[in-house]
Amino acid sequence: MGQGTLFITGASSGIGEATARQAVGAGWNVGLFARSRERLEALAADLGPQAMALPGDATELGAQEASVAALVDRFGGLNAAFANAGTGLSKPGTEAGDPAEWRRMIDLNIMAVLYTARVCLPELRKTQGHLVMTGSAAGRDYIAGSIYGATKWFVQGYAGNMSREMREWGGRCTVITPGMVDTAFFDEPKPEKLHPEDIAGAVMFALGQDPRADVREIHVMPVR
Repeated sequence: MGQGTLFITGASSGIGEATARQAVGAGWNVGLFARSRERLEALAADLGPQAMALPGDATELGAQEASVAALVDRFGGLNAAFANAGTGLSKPGTEAGDPAEWRRMIDLNIMAVLYTARVCLPELRKTQGHLVMTGSAAGRDYIAGSIYGATKWFVQGYAGNMSREMREWGGRCTVITPGMVDTAFFDEPKPEKLHPEDIAGAVMFALGQDPRADVREIHVMPVR
């Protein structure tokens, strides 16, 4: 028996890809949204008819609108959305950083999350659905001079605010706040840290709870 339909941003690799794989394994239909058409189409082909490749830039509201509309048209509705796309900085710090890079990060880490929520909420309202966001341990602590961490503080606060709003109509919102995850986010591999599959498991745990249970945050840290 199917679980419904899940829209995932940043789906072409890392946490997004791992979540898509686990979701399809659990019976979900998935909409795979990211900029890399080639990688998305390869992933969709690997996952089979439950997956739909939706190439697009998360910082473009129209691209997300068109993708969600196509996903709903194919599968008949939307039950969950995972606002996962995000990025960091190559030049950290306020004095040493690159303001143009700040803008690109803010557009993806903040505006794209808002766009996902704006586009998906009307459909989620119909199904009493679930909105999930990728936050960060950096959004729960103070890190010297971290502009990236500040964007994740926004996600942390926004997810809490959305939990309050969505409960009014039976919806739920969960923020996943990982520590360091071994993904392409980092220049050097970090196999001793968390793996994307660990975070995907947290997403699936939240989505799998009984409708009476509102899991608002899952904080996952590496043991080492």
